[in-house]
Amino acid sequence: MIRPAVVADHTAVEDVVHAAYAPWIEVIGAQPLPMVANYAELIGAGQVWVLDPVEGLIVLVAEDGVLLIENVAVSPTAQGRGLGRCLLAFAEDQARALGFSTLRLYTNEKTTSNIAFYERLGYVATERENINGRYAVHMRKHLPPA
Repeated sequence: MIRPAVVADHTAVEDVVHAAYAPWIEVIGAQPLPMVANYAELIGAGQVWVLDPVEGLIVLVAEDGVLLIENVAVSPTAQGRGLGRCLLAFAEDQARALGFSTLRLYTNEKTTSNIAFYERLGYVATERENINGRYAVHMRKHLPPA
């Protein structure tokens, strides 16, 4: 079950994010940006959705006609069970519910396994961007009509 995160989930959300992104610190050479996000603010804005129990989460931000997947994270102890795919399918459902036909996300260019995962799910790289010395790969997925 996926539900909106509530204030009581704050610590669990941060724990999942930190555990999920910790292995990338050495690869990237810095903390991935999701590790420094303000989850209290994101939860308060209704942008965080969690698996129940909190083994994974997705942060969704409605933009002008596009749904941004700001972050998707699954606890390392729960990885390999299809939870990331489940969260991304949920994002597609949310996009359709909002009347959007496009999702977008970005990830560090050094997270090549993540990029390959997104490509297998139909995301296409659209551009690369230097963000404070880190190179992000922007990706989009256009949804077929429901």
